[in-house]
Amino acid sequence: MNYRHHYHAGNFADIMKHTVLVTLLQALNRKPASWCYYDCHAGTGGYDLRSEAAVKTGEAANGIGRMWHAPMDRLPAPLARLREIVAASNPALSGSDAPRFYPGSPMAAAALARADDRLVLAELHPQDAQLLKNRFRADPRVAVHVRDGYAMLQGLLPPPQRRGLVLMDPPFEKADEFAQLIAALIAAYGRWPTGMYALWYPIKEEAPVRRLQRVLPASGIRRILLAEFHIAPPGTPGFTACGMAIINPPWQSEHTLAEALGFLAQLLSPARGGSEVRWLVRE
Repeated sequence: MNYRHHYHAGNFADIMKHTVLVTLLQALNRKPASWCYYDCHAGTGGYDLRSEAAVKTGEAANGIGRMWHAPMDRLPAPLARLREIVAASNPALSGSDAPRFYPGSPMAAAALARADDRLVLAELHPQDAQLLKNRFRADPRVAVHVRDGYAMLQGLLPPPQRRGLVLMDPPFEKADEFAQLIAALIAAYGRWPTGMYALWYPIKEEAPVRRLQRVLPASGIRRILLAEFHIAPPGTPGFTACGMAIINPPWQSEHTLAEALGFLAQLLSPARGGSEVRWLVRE
């Protein structure tokens, strides 16, 4: 599977991923101590939903397009905060128009970061990395590295702040991406076992997902929460489901995520959508 963000920005999987991201970062903000956010595959940081790539798939219409028109007072707290972040990326938006720009994970994290928090972003693609640098040039909280994200974690973990979150969100362009993702997480956890980790993965074939859910517990990693989300029943052709494995989730975050993702599934796909949040491994 090739999950290049330019084609899929603002779709159901992006909304699900960023709902989880907002939930985790808001939990970190409940304590005054600063935190560090690592993004292994940061992309360009934000996306134009009128670009040729985004228009070609049209996926944003059934993602942020649907969420945008939901009554604000009905949205669970993480979704309401995410919509505020999207609105801030579209300051000229008026009336009932759908947003043109969708913030990627780095922009969402920057919106939630406080003055003493830090963002460390990796992007291997030179042109994307340059756009990312340009986007955050004036933000002293952000460091952009033009390098492989997994190698960045090997060199920069643990952070001086000792608190924080690692987002691992590869494009799944390589046949062995699941294996690389698992190996990188295990290595990173060995360097920083108290950090939070969020691994996004597509659900198209059962075998690699089941292997991930088998290998992670066998590695000795504890406190693994799974969040899975779909807009069509299993076995439906095409890309209709995704998941996230969350290591060291904040206290009671499973309840927050279950409510938000359950609401989102009904909003994006009332008759066919669904979500599940469950512990893969507790303590």
